[in-house]
Amino acid sequence: MVDVSPRTAPMVPEGPDIVHFSSADIDQARTLLNRFYYPVAVGTPEGPSGFTLGAEVIQLGPLTVGQLSFATPVTLDVAELDAYHVSMPTSGRMRTRHAGHEVLATPDTAAVFGPGSPVYTLHDAGSAELSIKIGRTALEEELAGLLGHPVEGPIDLPPAIALTGGPSQSWSRLVRLLRDELDYEQSLLYQPLIAEQLRSCVLSGLLLSVPHKYHDELIGPPTAGPPRAIRRAVEAIHDEPERAFSVSDLARIANMSVRSLQEGFRRHVGTAPMTYLQSVRLDRAHEGLRRADPTRITVSAVAHRWGFAHLGRFASAYRLRFGESPSETLRKNG
Repeated sequence: MVDVSPRTAPMVPEGPDIVHFSSADIDQARTLLNRFYYPVAVGTPEGPSGFTLGAEVIQLGPLTVGQLSFATPVTLDVAELDAYHVSMPTSGRMRTRHAGHEVLATPDTAAVFGPGSPVYTLHDAGSAELSIKIGRTALEEELAGLLGHPVEGPIDLPPAIALTGGPSQSWSRLVRLLRDELDYEQSLLYQPLIAEQLRSCVLSGLLLSVPHKYHDELIGPPTAGPPRAIRRAVEAIHDEPERAFSVSDLARIANMSVRSLQEGFRRHVGTAPMTYLQSVRLDRAHEGLRRADPTRITVSAVAHRWGFAHLGRFASAYRLRFGESPSETLRKNG
């Protein structure tokens, strides 16, 4: 039996790749894992009878999050990893070997793998896990953006993460939220602006949650960027407010770390970078609605023109800012 249900977002550029999959065929399972993860050898220690792989996978560029389930004991062998990877069992256990470390992963403990070494995993019958792959370049660039200077990779992530408390538990909840969105065809994940923000949150959240040689620098007190550099970011926002800016994008424009950008905006502008971006977008939307012909232009068209993906939140922010709804502004021209 096989059930493969891809779901994509028509007419939305760079939307997520989402697949729901269930198969009792080992070759089909291997093909699915190769597509979203790595070239892998799939083994069945107790024989192929009863084998089934279930998978619900979402791919957001360099970030892949999949819920994998195994009906029988299964081994996975990867000759060499080319990414960072975190495996978080949600039921059952998995045993792993990687880079000289052996880890017993459970719902309380995640296994972590880095690029450049082989990986062996043994999954219990009836087990399930969240399998998170992060492209090497993407994670290292995320760290460089947060720090404001290049980093020498690979990043020395620990072989295991305790998920019972603290930032790592919070990060695991963020990943679960992303996975839960797989069930909704109208999810905001289909909006590139939202997908980019969530992807960045998962990457930066991992870097802030686990120890590595840059961690102390990462969580230390930020230094505010100088006014001239902050002005470059402000000008970029005014030049292209509709652009899908992330905080990392603005930090690169200002040539500083994300945290220095945030502190510089707080000190010199009086608000956070993304709050300032939304304010400029609201102003442009208000001006567009004031000048628009209501017989030819809709509120949704104006909202999307200026980078607002969720009409309900746009309307709420608009009313709070201007004291009337977007449709009321538009009707005044009728």
